[in-house]
Amino acid sequence: MSKGEQISDNAERQGRQGVPEWMAELVSVVNDPGFERWRSMVAATGGCANPIHLAGESMVLDSATGEVLHTYDTSAEPSGYLLVACGNRRSSVCLSCSEVYRADTFQLIRAGLSGGKGVPGSVSAHPRVFATLTAPSFGPVHTRREKNGRVRACRPRARDKVCEHGRPVGCHEAHDPRDERLGQPLCAECYDYAGAVLWQSHAGVLWHRFTLAMRQELAALAGMSRRAFNSQVRVSFAKVAEYQRRGLVHFHAVIRLDGPDGAGEPPPDWADVRLLVAAIPAAASGVELDTPESGLGVRRLGWGDQLDIRPIILGTTLEGVNETAVAGYIAKYATKGAEASGTVDYRLSCGPCKGSGRTGKLRGVCGRCAGTGLKPGLHLDLLPVTEHARRMIRTCWELGARREFADLRLRPWAHMLGFRGHFSTKSRHYSTTLGDLRGARGDHRAQEARARLGLPAPGDDTTLVMGHWRFAGSGYTPGEAIMAEQIRQRVSTARAISAEREARQQPQMPDGTEQ
Repeated sequence: MSKGEQISDNAERQGRQGVPEWMAELVSVVNDPGFERWRSMVAATGGCANPIHLAGESMVLDSATGEVLHTYDTSAEPSGYLLVACGNRRSSVCLSCSEVYRADTFQLIRAGLSGGKGVPGSVSAHPRVFATLTAPSFGPVHTRREKNGRVRACRPRARDKVCEHGRPVGCHEAHDPRDERLGQPLCAECYDYAGAVLWQSHAGVLWHRFTLAMRQELAALAGMSRRAFNSQVRVSFAKVAEYQRRGLVHFHAVIRLDGPDGAGEPPPDWADVRLLVAAIPAAASGVELDTPESGLGVRRLGWGDQLDIRPIILGTTLEGVNETAVAGYIAKYATKGAEASGTVDYRLSCGPCKGSGRTGKLRGVCGRCAGTGLKPGLHLDLLPVTEHARRMIRTCWELGARREFADLRLRPWAHMLGFRGHFSTKSRHYSTTLGDLRGARGDHRAQEARARLGLPAPGDDTTLVMGHWRFAGSGYTPGEAIMAEQIRQRVSTARAISAEREARQQPQMPDGTEQ
C-alpha cells in the first residue's frame, strides 16, 4: 500500500468516528514518519500545487575508473517517489510555478531594456517603445470609464433607444470594478460572435504580419529599401498577450531598434524613437487578412482602432514609461490565461479525436466521447463560465465543425475562446531566453547539491551522470494539498523578503532608478 493510500485509509477510519475526513487526513500527513522528508521535497518545489511524481534512480560515476561516487534511489524515499515542480505558467493552475515564470519573464524583459543576462548595458540607450495593439469591436459591451478620477456612465445613449432585439443600446450605470457585467455584451444577439472567434484565432498571424509591415514602414519612412534598412537596423521585440474582459486578447510589446548585429550595437542616429512612433500606427492600420470562404462569407480581419504607443525611458521624470514598470507589467500578464475573461483553464475537447468526434482512417465515431468531441462528463451548457464566454465557446464548437476552418483547430482551443497563439514571444536577438534562465537555475542548484555531497562541480569531465526515471503520478491527497499550500505561502513570503532586501541594497541613481 502506497503512502497516499495509507493516509486515505487512516482518514476513512477516523471519519467513521465523527472526525471530518479532510482533518483526519491532515493529521495523518503531519504524523506520518516520513513527513519531514516529504515537507522538504514540497519546499524544494516552492510549494507546487500539482507536482510530478518520479520514480527511479541516478548515479554519479568516475568517468575514468567507473567507480560509483554517489547513488540516489527513490525506493529509499518514505513516499517511494521524488517530487518535481509542474512548471505550469498559469496562476490559476499553480501559484508557485507561475511566480517563477513571472520572475523569469521579468528578467528576460528587463535584460532587453537595461542589460544583463548576456545583454550589454548600452542597450538602455537604444530607441524603444511600449506599444499596445487591440482587437476591433464586435459589438458594444459593458465597460468602466473614468475621467479625471471620476467614474462615468458606461455607454450614455438615448434611454428610449433600443436595438432590433428590443434591448437598450446604452447603459447609464457607473460600474463598480467588480461588476460581473463588465465585458458582457449589451445585446448578445447583436454581438458578432463568429467575427470575434475568427479574429481571435488569427491574432497570432496578425501579429506576425504587423512585425513584417512595421519593418517595411520603417524602411519607407527612412527613404530606403527594405534590404538597405535591414543592413543598418535590426528590429527586436518581446510581447505578451492579455485577455480583456470581453474575451479578446490584445498584445503588449516592447519594440526596440538595434544595430545590424543586435543589442550589442546601437542603430544609426536617424533611427530614433520618433521614427519608431511614426511607423507603428501606419503598420498596424495596413495589416489585413481574409478568412477562408464559407457560409459566413469572407471576413476581413485587422487591428482595432485603439493603439497606445509610449516611449520607454530610464527614469520617472520624463514623459514616458519606466523600463522597470514595463518589465513588471508584461511579466504580470505572462502568467494570466483566458480564465480572466470568465472561461475555464482546461481543454474541453476529447483527446483521442481532438474534438472532431471521429477517429481512425475510416473516421468512425470516437469511442471515448461517443461523437460529441467533448471530454467525457463535460457539457457546454453546464460549464462554470460567464454567458458571454459560453457563447464564444459554443461558436468555437460550431465553427470548428466546418471543413473550411479545420486548420484553425477551434474545438481544441475553445477553452481559450479561439486563441491558439503563444502568450509570450520575443525576437531572437531581443535578450536571453527562458530556457537559458531555467538552465542557469538548474546548474546553480546542481552545483549546491554537489558541494553538499563533496562531489566535483557539474560539467567536470571527471564525472558521468546516469539515471533512469519514470512517471509515477502527480498531485496530492486532500490533506497533503492543505499542507502544501501552507508551505507555498511560507516560501513565497521568504522570497518576497529576500527580494525586498536586495532592492534596498541596490544602488540608486539620482532620478530614482537602479544603477
